[in-house]
Amino acid sequence: MVDSGLDSKHLYWKVTNPTLSPSHLQERFLFSGAVMTMTLGTYLITPAMGSHFVIGSHKLTVDSYAYLPSNVDQSLRCDASAALVVFKRRHVSLENQSTELIFGSTDEQPLLETPGEVFQLRKLIPASISYDFNIHIMDFQPGEYLNVKEVHDNQHGLLLLEGQDIYRLGTLFKQAMSFGWHHLCLNDKYAALGECRTRYLLYKDVNRNPL
Repeated sequence: MVDSGLDSKHLYWKVTNPTLSPSHLQERFLFSGAVMTMTLGTYLITPAMGSHFVIGSHKLTVDSYAYLPSNVDQSLRCDASAALVVFKRRHVSLENQSTELIFGSTDEQPLLETPGEVFQLRKLIPASISYDFNIHIMDFQPGEYLNVKEVHDNQHGLLLLEGQDIYRLGTLFKQAMSFGWHHLCLNDKYAALGECRTRYLLYKDVNRNPL
């Protein structure tokens, strides 16, 4: 997570792959935080002759996001203090499959069915096999909880965007957690606390063998 204030410090960071990959192989996902007013991102393409030109720009407002495939040069300009959640990872590509540049807003995404559960779920990245991770936005009303205790076969990252919660990770219980990382085969269970909606952002590996 990055704060665009004068000091431009990383608030926290997590390395998910110990192998440093070239920047042209990395894919990125940007999510604008609740304290963000507006950010203008300008994306640059480098043609074979070497010159640079602006091929397009997009404004990121609160709760909007962008997926930037590998091999896409980009720059980001911020005109005021803002917060961005940035996921950067080496793309695990498949033969004859490609990913595309994506811009969107959280609340414009459709609510998906969650059989046996009460929370509201939105997915920000297409479920196509081309993509090797997804971002879920999950909303719980006060007192709502996951009806099952989960054991995952993929890695998860969780960032609390609104409200209060309590999370079980293995044998540990964490209250009002702002950020968490779940490794493979870890038991977890979740419940929303407080008097208002709880919303969290969930990163998860998908469509690839976790081992």
